[in-house]
Amino acid sequence: EEITRKVSIGPTRLGHPCFYCNKDIKLANFTIKQGEQIMFNSVEEVNGTLTVNCGVVRDNQSHSFTLPLSQEGEFYECEDDHIYTLKEIVEWKIPKSRNRIVKFTNMLHTWDSSNPLPENFDGCLILAPIYEVQGVMKFRRDIVHILSDLDIEVIDVTDSYDISCFLQPLSMEDVFERTSKEFPMVAEVIEGPTGRQQPYNLLCPGKEIVIHKKYQAKRILASEIRSDSHKRHFLIPASYKGKFKRRPREFLTAYDLEIARSDKEQLHVVATKAFDSPHAELFSVSVGDQFLVQQRQTGEVIYQGRKKVIDVLACEQILSEAYKKVLLPMYMEGGFVEVIHDKRQYQLSELCKEFRLPFNVKVSVRDLSIEEDVLAAMPGLQLEEETTDSYLLISSAGDPADSWEIPVYRLNMSVQLLSKSVAETVSSPTRTIVEEISEEQYYMVRRFENQALHPPPRPPKKPTTLESKPLLTLAERSVSDAPHAVKLHLGNYDPLGTQAGIDVYIFLKNKGHIVPFASTFGGEHLCASPLMC
Repeated sequence: EEITRKVSIGPTRLGHPCFYCNKDIKLANFTIKQGEQIMFNSVEEVNGTLTVNCGVVRDNQSHSFTLPLSQEGEFYECEDDHIYTLKEIVEWKIPKSRNRIVKFTNMLHTWDSSNPLPENFDGCLILAPIYEVQGVMKFRRDIVHILSDLDIEVIDVTDSYDISCFLQPLSMEDVFERTSKEFPMVAEVIEGPTGRQQPYNLLCPGKEIVIHKKYQAKRILASEIRSDSHKRHFLIPASYKGKFKRRPREFLTAYDLEIARSDKEQLHVVATKAFDSPHAELFSVSVGDQFLVQQRQTGEVIYQGRKKVIDVLACEQILSEAYKKVLLPMYMEGGFVEVIHDKRQYQLSELCKEFRLPFNVKVSVRDLSIEEDVLAAMPGLQLEEETTDSYLLISSAGDPADSWEIPVYRLNMSVQLLSKSVAETVSSPTRTIVEEISEEQYYMVRRFENQALHPPPRPPKKPTTLESKPLLTLAERSVSDAPHAVKLHLGNYDPLGTQAGIDVYIFLKNKGHIVPFASTFGGEHLCASPLMC
């Protein structure tokens, strides 16, 4: 019960805090283990008793259960490494009347001259919220902002006044949290959204609208293809009627070729970067070589005088009059560009069904139902992933059949509910928009999607004979020697019980590139996350 009072629990992923208990919690047919992460999803009333819908994940399987508010125990909030905006931390991640310690990141925002933090600041921040009271005056149609520490006396006169005389503004989030039984509802726009695009330009203050229902809808997250960092990002509805043609994809490693490989058609690529194989059994690539990607398999190479089995990518090299089977190491760092033979035009739904995202396209036929199709002006788009978000279906009170879909969490708009009845008359197809989102909103959308995380490719193991050299510290190695590999022998520290020392190979690169890192335990490779050098 204390958790539900102190922490926001709501319908979004931000409203799903995670806690753990310092002791086992035994339920009727389920036991929550000590220290196991419990996700709080929602608060509901079951048979007259308030309960919290919870979930735990075990062996990649999700298990759902409920806990009564009377459940006792010492609960601690779990740490996470997600990125949050300041608004999200204040609204969802700071318990009421509490402070919050956070780590600052400038990944999503470049400070201007007004940066309040010291130069190269890399510490933690204590966030102490300063609250503001939002009030309304009788018969006024706007919102008054009052500082909570204003030194005035306040008298509660609630019982003496009719609350219905006052404006009661609701945000889109507030409306979405209403139960499904309360829809449809009539509302008056108090503060409208900014934007010239329909229906935003129609939602001006004083406009009466009908909010028909709430639901989850799918979108395709897409980004403009361009060489600089000023990419534009879009959320494309499945109802988009434009047509697309395929654009070539670029691949940095042989591992990426394996991920993009499809059973429906053979992947045809041209090498844009040379690669000198460290093993005679594997193929050395020259710029301009063309390949048909076949499949991943294993192959034998001679490494330090001994046979070793490694993962390779089998391809067919396209020669002038023949095909030659070659093997590329999976860790190969190179460059490839796709050769497109398909001239067909696709609907968005066909692309998502037939091909694996991410996928490169260009609009070949614009959506004629849109007054200004912003996607048609893009030189190329990368369809990145399918997302799901919360939407409200609205229409003008004067024309309930002309309905629009509006996003809940990206639309700064407030309304007041009116005590008017409305019949459900939506019959025509729902009108949707291609929504352009900011860089910050783009990362906020991406961070919650369950992406298929693939391990990084293995670094090359060149069969070189190492002479006996004195051991050096990393500080004693000149940075000007990079790129090079350094071997760190860490004695007999053996967490995996292999009864062998550990050789750690770190491959350094200039210019701040992300490079793979791997260590060997008793001859077996264990890949860790990419490091930033």
